[in-house]
Amino acid sequence: MISIMNRVQLKRSNILRMALAGSDSMDEGKGETFLLKAIKIGGVVALYWFISITMVFLNNYLLDSKDLDAPLFVTFYQCLVTVGLCYGMHLLSHLCPGVIDFPSVKFDLKVCREVLPLSIVFIGMITFNNLCLKHVGVAFYTVGRSLSTVFNVLLSYVILKQTTSFYAILCCGIILGGFWLGVDQEGVAGSLSWTGVFFGVLASACVSLNAIFTKRVMPAVDGNIWKLSFYNNINACILFLPLILVFGEVGHLVHFSRLGDPTFWGMMTLGGVFGFAIGYVTGLQIKFTSPLTHNVSGTAKACAQTVIAVVYNQSSKSFLWWTSNLMVLGGSSAYTWVKGMEMKKVHIPQEESKEKLLGEKSGAGV
Repeated sequence: MISIMNRVQLKRSNILRMALAGSDSMDEGKGETFLLKAIKIGGVVALYWFISITMVFLNNYLLDSKDLDAPLFVTFYQCLVTVGLCYGMHLLSHLCPGVIDFPSVKFDLKVCREVLPLSIVFIGMITFNNLCLKHVGVAFYTVGRSLSTVFNVLLSYVILKQTTSFYAILCCGIILGGFWLGVDQEGVAGSLSWTGVFFGVLASACVSLNAIFTKRVMPAVDGNIWKLSFYNNINACILFLPLILVFGEVGHLVHFSRLGDPTFWGMMTLGGVFGFAIGYVTGLQIKFTSPLTHNVSGTAKACAQTVIAVVYNQSSKSFLWWTSNLMVLGGSSAYTWVKGMEMKKVHIPQEESKEKLLGEKSGAGV
């Protein structure tokens, strides 16, 4: 009798779990073969790699221009393109509701004010990110911007009072070691830019702060990441204008010889399009794989990006320089794996307690 009740409880809990998972996953499992799923995942990962790597090289091309020294204006224009694309997708979703799915975005001053603290951090993140890329180049960019994980741990403790495990801190130690070794090797090679390193550290700190503030302001945009992107970039466009004036970039723009060149504006617009697209393909990659796999893919992409930059620039790097990159990428991957395992340990007891509760309820029903 007890074994029959156990089987009934197990069967009911499995059915309930399938119902909670939704019918979509069941339909996908029936309709798609393993090969088709693998091709889809491979295509999405390849698309993420292509857009992300291309965007970095394109931004480096725009920011490294000797004729135009206006990184704030370049970043401002990309934010403006993102706002335009968000509104354009909003209109297209109304014209083609069955084809394009995009949230309704309408300007609301109250929401803008609520998102403003995040927008200030967002401006710091994208500005310091671009300034780091401008001064260090693509090859050293991965190491120069590698301290985001370290700042995640530090700021989570300072702001959110969240403690971190010993193994996660050990991974951060490996990243820090790789960062300092990379800085040392760039100095040995005579290509070190302390300005670029400084901006890289600030960019890493802003990336971590951006993640913390994003969680806080998500309720203001109904938890929708595209609405957040729309308001964030509107605020950024407004805040960038006085900064462009203060830092004297208007004078650089007035004397820029290619200001009327369609090719220049085409490249600027393309940079904005890729900036908009990276948000979409990031979400797509997480949807088709998992957050853990996305982080691993991002690490592997950074490695490929570094190799491509070194080969393209025909640079010669020392063994220790490559070791610094491997330490940064290895430490980041290990941190992702450690956090993933820690989340599983927390999640499994919760699932077991839920199944036990469901079993008790179904047993009471029998």
